[in-house]
Amino acid sequence: MSVTAKIQKEHFATVITTNEHQIIADEQLTSGGGGKGMAPKELLAASLASCAAITMRMYADRKQWLVNEIIVTVDIEQREEETIFLKNIKFVGTLDTVQVNRLLDIANHCPVHKILSSTIQIKTPVV
Repeated sequence: MSVTAKIQKEHFATVITTNEHQIIADEQLTSGGGGKGMAPKELLAASLASCAAITMRMYADRKQWLVNEIIVTVDIEQREEETIFLKNIKFVGTLDTVQVNRLLDIANHCPVHKILSSTIQIKTPVV
């Protein structure tokens, strides 16, 4: 998997592309950007929220559970030496306590959650 971000002179609109898709990241107007897209930290939170929602939806569908809607909200709190991702989940549908607890467990096993919970290395060569 490869993602490319390209920024030109416009502050701070960045075109992000994969082989099949394109989105725009930007900073808010109050931060000097044009407000054309989500800020990078918002995209990070969006990755975790959407991955958890998709993973839970796939599981609920496979089990044929009556879940009309899954709402995942992620807040990022940065402290001096740690970052906390607060993932709030709401289900709209008919679920019992066992099903809710199973879906919460499933949310913590989505691929993005696993990445963010693991040891991360970032290497930055100039090409």
